[in-house]
Parts: sequence; structure tokens; C-alpha cells
Amino acid sequence: MTSGSSAPWGSYWMEYPDGVQHSEHPGPPHADLDADTVVDVAVVGGGIAGVCAAWELARAGRSVLLLEADRIASGVTGHTTAKLSALHGLAYQRVRSTRGADAARLYARSQQDAVDRVESVCQELGIDCDFERVPAYTYSETGEQARAVVAEAEAAREAGLVATYVTETGLPFPVTGAVRVEDQAQFHPRKYLLALVADLRRRGGRIVEGARVTGLHEGEPCRLTVAGGGQEQADREVRAREVVVATHYPVFDRSLLFTRLKPHRELVVAGTIPAEDDPRGMFLTPENSTRSVRTAPYDGARRLLIVTGEKFTPGEGDVGERYARLERWTSERFPGVRFTHRWAAQDNEPTDGVPFVGRLRPGARHSWVAAGFNGWGMSAGVMAGRLLAARITAQAAGDAGDGEPDEALEWAELYDPVRLAPLREAPALLRTAGAAAGHFVGDRLTSHGGVRDIPPGGGAVVRDGMRHVAVHRDDTGALHAVSARCTHLGCLVGFNDAERTWECPCHGSRFGVDGEVLQGPAVHPLECVQKFGEAESGTGTGTEGTAE
Repeated sequence: MTSGSSAPWGSYWMEYPDGVQHSEHPGPPHADLDADTVVDVAVVGGGIAGVCAAWELARAGRSVLLLEADRIASGVTGHTTAKLSALHGLAYQRVRSTRGADAARLYARSQQDAVDRVESVCQELGIDCDFERVPAYTYSETGEQARAVVAEAEAAREAGLVATYVTETGLPFPVTGAVRVEDQAQFHPRKYLLALVADLRRRGGRIVEGARVTGLHEGEPCRLTVAGGGQEQADREVRAREVVVATHYPVFDRSLLFTRLKPHRELVVAGTIPAEDDPRGMFLTPENSTRSVRTAPYDGARRLLIVTGEKFTPGEGDVGERYARLERWTSERFPGVRFTHRWAAQDNEPTDGVPFVGRLRPGARHSWVAAGFNGWGMSAGVMAGRLLAARITAQAAGDAGDGEPDEALEWAELYDPVRLAPLREAPALLRTAGAAAGHFVGDRLTSHGGVRDIPPGGGAVVRDGMRHVAVHRDDTGALHAVSARCTHLGCLVGFNDAERTWECPCHGSRFGVDGEVLQGPAVHPLECVQKFGEAESGTGTGTEGTAE
């Protein structure tokens, strides 16, 4: 619990039980994988993009294996704000400037198609996932962003959305202006995805949870290495004609996407408000380090208010204070709120503002990727699932000399990861690469404190001779020490004091206090440090530390 917060830690969406998932959980990691696992398509990652891709492919008649390192829909998708919208902040001005007016129109069409796709699938499968049609708003409270909001209304309308500029909303506080787009939606993401999982199983799809994929050999067939899960368990191999990497941040980066994706983390607080105080819409402002507002069904008399904001780079400190600021903002604008939950989400910003969905690398024929949703993973994830299924199906049909084109292929070029426009992407690409390089070098030169300065519940990176050690002191005073070098590309991690995790500021990998991987792109844990001594005089106890 953050300092001063009354809300317990945990995502509201994660309270929805897995149902059949629990009874069919394979137990030990990848217990149902054997040496002869061969499928048409292996999908790596059980979030919204992976589940939607797997379901669309199974629906098209492919044999599918879905591999998830943790539990289905428990990662970023289980910690989203679950807005289904084609209005993405101020995205249309950016897409138009970096990719052109035609690209902005394709972007709008593909994102709106995703919103409509969820509703049609709900009707087809009889899914009750609290789907509600509501308008979406991008608003400003100050004159500083007012012009940008006016321009976004024009850009969104030009792109084909039913967009208008308004000066009044359902929010209980004044705005200087807002873009309003009709016919958007909000829903319960886990109710939706677990229903897709159940239908995927009925169609013959296989799902293995607790299966961390650590290697990919492209070929015909492709081969995936699935970690053994322990010293006594051997790695397993999966063979598949096609492989989809839908791990949020690509665990296999063969298009150099790590130079084109910037990770950011946002905090979420939620609480109940009287149903009559529901602002009846989804709202976002880039001001105040981002503020996003929506509600969800709770009970007859109250709605659940969900507020997101305080965007920051993973590994930055003072997360507890950020939570306090978000709660203060929420309480000031919604005085009747009763806080019930708090959680955090993470996403990656692409350098040109458009997600990467398509071939994993130049020349690849059987490996695919979906990444860079920039905080809009619900619509982008559904879109990615449709697009990847369409491309894989079209390729197979082309090889066979038959098949009908899918309308989703219309926007394949827009999202192609292999695209590179140096002049358009250069400024953002240089900023992203520069920030990562700054952390890689600068964090090693920064003066670090000592072990005795770490309070119970706290953590810090300390020097031990030439190496850096990430040390956490738990509530009992025991120390937990691991290498501070991220196992992805070697940046130094930072401590998140609210979630008690180690986070990489370069590419967003997250680890538990004992080093276990919580979120990629890293696939290997931080090395445990059993004993260490502080070499720098005056920075610690001057005695050897022991991690317990």
C-alpha cells in the first residue's frame, strides 16, 4: 500500500476468476508439452494481441498453440484501463505528420474496426463482458493544450472518425475544449478474453501457461525453445510453421525494435462513485502527466471510477508519491469517490506513433510480431490479432494458389514493422536511443548509497567493487540481493518503491526482489548475489552483507 493510500494493491479486472482455466491449468510449467509438439501456428504471449491472434487463426482452421509465461490475460492486459477506442489522445495529428493523410485514414479505419469487432464477437459467442458504447474525449483544462485539441478534432474528422470539437463534457469540472468521437466502447477485458480462450479450446486450440519461451530458430518449420522451469526440468522444443511473437515488448528483436520503442509506466487508482455521478464517457488529457477517466459497472447504486496517470519511465523513483498525487487529483475532482483498488500498467511508444504488426524482420516468411501499442492496447491488440491472422492465412492461400483477400490486409503496410522512414523517425529514434544510452552509461557513473541507508520495504543499487548490486530490505529487515544488470541488454535496474520491483529504464523489463522475471523483454532472471561487501568507503556499513 502506498503511503497515505486507502486502496489495496491489485487490478479490479484480475478479481474475475479464470473459471475453467483453473481446472485445466497444466500444473508444472508446460507439463503438456512433449518432444513432438508440432502445430501450424505457435503464438507466444497470452495478452489481448496473442489471444485474439490465436482465436482468429483457429477460427480460420489452423492448429494453434498459445504459450504464456504466466497466466492468460494476467500481464499488461489484466492491468489495463480497458478502453476500446479509435481516439488515441492526439494521435491523428502525429500520424498525419509522420505518415501522411492516407495513413491517418487507415489508422482510424483499422482502430474503429477493432472496436466493432469486439461487439460482433460478443454477439457471435454470447459473451457478457460489460460491453458499453460510450463517446470518447480528448480534453484540455488549460489554454496550453487548447490549440492541440482543436487541431486533433480536425485531424480525427479528416481521418474519417465521427469527431466534433466541444467545450462541455460530462466531467464534473470545466474544460477549455475537447474532441468528442461517437460510438466508442469500454468493456471487461478478462471476461472477453477468457471467453475467447474457451472457444479457442473448443476449436482444438492448445494453451500452455507457465511456459516461458527463450529461443526462436526461424526455418521451415520454426523451432521455439521453452524454458525447463527448474534445474531438473529440461528445455522443451515446439515446432511450428508460423510463429507469432505477441509478448508486448518483443522478446526476440530482429527488426531492431528496441531502438524504436520507448517504455513507459502509468498508475491506476479506482473507487466507487454514485451511479448518478457517472460522467458517461471515456476521457483523456495529456496534461498533468496524463489523466485518463472512465467508469465500469459495479452495482446498481454505484459505478467504479477508474483513473490513470502519472506517466513515467520504469525504474524512476518516488512511485509512492506519484500514487498520492493521482489520488489527490481524483479526490479533488470526484469528491464522493471511495477508493477500492490501485494498480499499474506499462506500454511502449513507437517512434512514429504507429504500432508494429507484421513480419518480425526483413525477409522473414514465417515469424511475426505485434508491439508498440502506446497505451491503446485494447483496440490495437484486437486489430493486431485480425491483421496477423489475415496475413498468415493470405500467405498460405497464396502458396496454395487460392483464397479470398481479407479487408484487414488493407492496412498491412501501415503497421509493417519492417518500415523505416529515417527522416520522419529520426528525431524520436535519436531521443529513444539516447535515453537508453544515457541510462546504460550514466547510471553506472551515478553515486549510489549504501546498504545501511535502505529502510525496511526499500531498495537501492549499491556498488560492490566493480559490480552493481540491487539490494532490497524486506519488512523483517532481511536483505535480498541480485545483480543490478538487466539480463536483456545490461542496463542497470531501478527500484519501484510502491510495487517493490526492479525495473529496467532502457527497455522496460521488470523483476521481483529475488530476481524472477515479471515482464520482458528479459527472459532470464537477475542473478542472485549471496554475499557482497561495499567497496566504497563512507557509503555503507563497511562490512560484508548477506542476502537472505
